[in-house]
Amino acid sequence: MAIADRPSPTAEQPRRALWRALLWPSREASPRRTARVPWVPIAIIATIVVMALFAPLLAPQSPIDQTLRDKLLPPAWMAGGSDKYLLGTDAFGRDILSRLIYGARVSLLVAVLALTAGGGVGLMIGITAGYVGGAVDNVLMRLVDAAFTFPAILFALLLAVTMGQGLGTLVIAISLLLWASFARVIRGEVLALRQRDFVALAKVRGCSTLRIMLTHILPNVLNTFMVLVTLNIGVVIIAEASLSFLGAGIPPPTPTWGLMVSEGRGRIADAWWVALIPGIAITLLVLSVNLFGDWLRDRLDPRLRQL
Repeated sequence: MAIADRPSPTAEQPRRALWRALLWPSREASPRRTARVPWVPIAIIATIVVMALFAPLLAPQSPIDQTLRDKLLPPAWMAGGSDKYLLGTDAFGRDILSRLIYGARVSLLVAVLALTAGGGVGLMIGITAGYVGGAVDNVLMRLVDAAFTFPAILFALLLAVTMGQGLGTLVIAISLLLWASFARVIRGEVLALRQRDFVALAKVRGCSTLRIMLTHILPNVLNTFMVLVTLNIGVVIIAEASLSFLGAGIPPPTPTWGLMVSEGRGRIADAWWVALIPGIAITLLVLSVNLFGDWLRDRLDPRLRQL
């Protein structure tokens, strides 16, 4: 090939620099990016999710079978403990570790169902109120204000008394407590989006209101919606644990972390592991989810990503 036909070194340098940045990140920049990822919270969340999904395979004992001769055994590393019950037993001789594993399944199931229902309703109401505006916005926002003024735990307790205990009642109660916060935040995002040029162009093209909300507004608020979901997982888990603690959650003998804390609260002095171990599990999960939600918000918000 003639010398004149060869690409100049100057033209090759940007291309080579791009490939080096993609394939071999610099040692100075990579640790900074890696350090921002909350690996410990992600590992804790992943562990609890695996526990919930594979509870029948991971649980060493039945979570509901009672063995009264083995009641209130301490954890295996303490004097009087047994290798059969690594985290000890409760007042009915049930394995704490097995109940902890199955309780993770209940807590995560309630979180998924409640956030799907409450978050979905709040998303639709927020988009409708923010884009349509006028009388529709006023009516919907007054409903949101009314939802914020009612005591959350009292409302859930009244619902549990009238409808009875169970998974469905618990999900409905928590969903009715969540939708208002989703609606208010999403509405604020939509109020800014409807002034953008792409919405004006969609109106000029003759797009209907429903089409604009579904194809132009909805994709642009999904990032905010996902951040709200992650930040409210901890709220749902605390609400489920609180209602179970108060006796308005899922009835026994189905294991839940809040119910385990409630059952062990009267034996803190002589059998601390019955209440403390599920309490630690709740704390770790809520803290990990909140840290992961903060990181996800920083990653998805371009204004925070530059900090």
